[in-house]
Amino acid sequence: MVKKVSIGLLGLGVVGSGVVHIINNHQEKLKHQLGVPIEVKRVLVRNLEKAREVDVNPALLTSNPDDVLNDPDINVVIEVMGGVDITKEYILQAFSAGKHVVSANKDLVALHGPELHAAAEKNKCDFYYEASVAGGIPILRGITDGLASDRIERVMGIVNGTTNYILTKMAEEGTSYGDALKQAQELGFAEADPTADVEGLDAARKMAILGRLAFSTPVDLKDVTVTGISQVSTEDIKNGSELGYTMKLIGYADFEDGQLEVHVMPTFLSNDHPLASVKNEYNAVYVYGKAVGETMFYGPGAGSLPTATAIVSDLVNVVKNIRLGVTGEQVVKNYHNKALKTPSERFSQYYLRLNVKDEAGVFSQLSKIFHEQEISLKRIIQRPNKKEKSAEIIVITHQTSEENFTKLLDKVQNLPVLKEISSYYRVEGDGVE
Repeated sequence: MVKKVSIGLLGLGVVGSGVVHIINNHQEKLKHQLGVPIEVKRVLVRNLEKAREVDVNPALLTSNPDDVLNDPDINVVIEVMGGVDITKEYILQAFSAGKHVVSANKDLVALHGPELHAAAEKNKCDFYYEASVAGGIPILRGITDGLASDRIERVMGIVNGTTNYILTKMAEEGTSYGDALKQAQELGFAEADPTADVEGLDAARKMAILGRLAFSTPVDLKDVTVTGISQVSTEDIKNGSELGYTMKLIGYADFEDGQLEVHVMPTFLSNDHPLASVKNEYNAVYVYGKAVGETMFYGPGAGSLPTATAIVSDLVNVVKNIRLGVTGEQVVKNYHNKALKTPSERFSQYYLRLNVKDEAGVFSQLSKIFHEQEISLKRIIQRPNKKEKSAEIIVITHQTSEENFTKLLDKVQNLPVLKEISSYYRVEGDGVE
């Protein structure tokens, strides 16, 4: 009978400090839930002398990973150090030593999740990573446990707080992209190098994980089509608002008739869509199941304590499994083959903004191309600019294939009357003014 569970912590940054804080301050509740006390036995850090955000006995700190990975008394390793290659080796070493692992590392799970699951199963260990997607929101557990009896067909969401903060400021205050990004950096929502966030790479990693779990399909990071928000203008956001839409960076995963589509793109959402009201640094994930219909998970997508809460929740699951003797049984396995949708099988509405010469016959030329590609128009706005002798044309299309829309862009690009294809984005919903 297990009388105590000992934890080895890899990393003691913002999130690691939150984990220690929760374990130390919630001991009574944890013991009540689990029947045994939880202790942090060793903590791997880079700098033993660094000042900490949480009170930790200096005797617990070590700069030698073997002190954690080879300690026979440590039952569970919590990985919050980040990185991929070295971290992967540490986790594999932990599994080989019979230690269960809880991780918050989305990069690692997105790239090497199947391999790590296989190692966990081989060694009869648990491997959980709720905190790797959407911080404190229990979305992975919601999909794998709460909706386990349903057939999930679509997952879409706002899974990056940095970009959501930037787009909220651009929409509500008219702030430029550059100024909104600067504000996000000053508030700690964005890194000094924000590329992973603003170019959609962070969201893509999370969508690979969500798609893998939601559809039991081997979704790889390379399967995710990615476009970031760095080219989104306040002008487009204002145009969308006039048409009843809100701009969000949306991660989208769809599994229909055995065919998969996963992408991350700036998308205009109808103002009545549940995700349209999610603002600032908050995250939300919308899940559509065949039986349950629409559900949405909402909450803080990052931060020390929200993320640490997800980690400790995973820890609680591991300890329960240890006490029941069922560790290593909840292994994620794929039972659907992967077939990616082709451009002719991916459908959406589109927003398109064109700058054209202001002369007779322009619209008839455009209408002809739309007709040839079998793309019908839902909304049209035309704004002449007499000073520049040009006109801006904004359209919202009905549903069309990505293939047909791409062909449309190619043909429009060759029109002599075209000055510029200013922008185009996917659209979800009908728009509510």
